[in-house]
Amino acid sequence: MRTPRVPRLSHVKRPLRILLGITFTTLAVAYIVLKIDIHQTWEVLKAANLWWFGLAVVIMIGTALPMALRWKWLLAAQGIIDRFWWLTRAYFVSYTAGQILPTSIGGDAIRIFETAKRHPGRSGDLTAIVLIERGLGGAATVLLGAIGFVLAIGHYDVNAYLWLEGAFVFGTILLIVLFFAKSARPLLARVRPLLVRLRIERPLRSFYEGVHHYRSHGRLMLKVFLFTTVIQAVRILAIWASCKAVGIELGPRIYYVMGPLFFLVLLVPFTLNGFAVREAFFVSFLGSVGVDADAAFAGGFLFFLVTVCLAAPGGVILLWESVRGGARPEVEHG
Repeated sequence: MRTPRVPRLSHVKRPLRILLGITFTTLAVAYIVLKIDIHQTWEVLKAANLWWFGLAVVIMIGTALPMALRWKWLLAAQGIIDRFWWLTRAYFVSYTAGQILPTSIGGDAIRIFETAKRHPGRSGDLTAIVLIERGLGGAATVLLGAIGFVLAIGHYDVNAYLWLEGAFVFGTILLIVLFFAKSARPLLARVRPLLVRLRIERPLRSFYEGVHHYRSHGRLMLKVFLFTTVIQAVRILAIWASCKAVGIELGPRIYYVMGPLFFLVLLVPFTLNGFAVREAFFVSFLGSVGVDADAAFAGGFLFFLVTVCLAAPGGVILLWESVRGGARPEVEHG
């Protein structure tokens, strides 16, 4: 009697991801349709202030440069040296890819792929570096969220979002312990046989070792964490400016409650480029502080247009490189 064939894990996961994506998209769209008046929302968008919108675009594009510098520091800690301007170029191209792939994760995959061509044999290290970067970004965002909730005490009733914030805090602490605490190694060793059976032990081990390498770079981790916190704090002002553009007269304080949660939610690949989830979050959160659903949706949609503008430089770069015959894969130290 033949042993039944067990389907590969990737074959099981892909249909599940598609089903979950469709489900989340449908729920988000249904929520939005029930909340807004499309005609009224269009009127709000037509009356948007382009100066505030332009400020949001400048903030988002401008903060891409220090983020590329942060990436350069983390690469150098692993002995991977590359030019700042090429890394900036890769960041902008990743934003372009993020417009057609699931949230920022798709853009990260493009960054890893392109950089690996310039540094053969280092794809495991590059993956670890990008995920360390994301982890520090998430931790900085959680810190800003905690600060935001302190600022909101006595001003806004957003208690329903405390559970979501708490889940992200717990997840961040758990990941830090798993990847950096020596005491977690025996626990990870117990699951090794399962990982071997699933044929993912080798890449995961390479990734773990790449991440664990940064235990000896405490000062760098602290510098990058503080640097990232400042970048995220500035980026939250882009959300404030987008909402100001559609006439939402709230001060920056509330966006330091909303912004960190919004950025964390978008890290989860619910839908393609955060479609509908982004606008539903705006409607839900801003609605809890008395903002009209039409204006809240318009603010979310305008912030989507800001991210499209953020992707535009990468599109121009790719077009230029296609005309000139493509980007050079060789490394140019600088």
